[in-house]
Amino acid sequence: MLVLAVDTATPAVTAGLVELDASGQETAPRIHTLATRVTVDARAHNEVLTPQILECLDAAGRSRSDLDAVVAGVGPGPFTGLRVGMATAAAFGDALGLPVYGVCSLDAIAADAWHEITGGSGQTIATAAESELLVVTDARRREVYWARYRAVPDAEFAGPAAVGSGARVVGRIAGPGVCKPAELDARESTVIAGSASHVDFFDLPVLPVETPSPAGLVRCAAAEVLSGATAEPLVPLYLRRPDAVERSYQAVS
Repeated sequence: MLVLAVDTATPAVTAGLVELDASGQETAPRIHTLATRVTVDARAHNEVLTPQILECLDAAGRSRSDLDAVVAGVGPGPFTGLRVGMATAAAFGDALGLPVYGVCSLDAIAADAWHEITGGSGQTIATAAESELLVVTDARRREVYWARYRAVPDAEFAGPAAVGSGARVVGRIAGPGVCKPAELDARESTVIAGSASHVDFFDLPVLPVETPSPAGLVRCAAAEVLSGATAEPLVPLYLRRPDAVERSYQAVS
């Protein structure tokens, strides 16, 4: 299956084409990235996202009619940038009659980070089973968006799973939330991933995954995409009110 993946929850405007294939029950789905375009500019979401999608299609030698599904990061992220990615994903889905699946952008980072922990094998190794991953991204206002993840037995986990790996999944055990770095309790975490300018606030080993990748986004939605599950409406994870607010005026008599 050919999946278009987009994310604008961070300063990195990301688009990519990913091939997704089912595999055996004991291994994760096969995911192969055909093309990726990333522009790091917190003010360029609207200008560059659609051109990046078209560049990916051209680079992969595919057309819009070849797409089978769309996956979009739904945050948490700043209001203006986040809605650009979600609106673009929804527009492609509506125009082409495709399902559009939303995933937490922090989950996508966690999926790639866990891929690093397991050495890319897709199998939970001993050190991974003992790891707790903290993911942080820039929330502005000197705050971070955050979530924590841990590998747990698939049969025991009922929460949002970032990525499956046979009998175990890496699941989100807390978050997403937003707070100042000093207010975030990271004592149980053993490793961290996310924004390069914010991971250093925490005394933890850093994994080289800073923003959601197309492959990470698709990993999070792989089960739904492969099963043809009905896509739920996209719901943005703003976590707080927009920076811009409408002024209130008091009548003067």
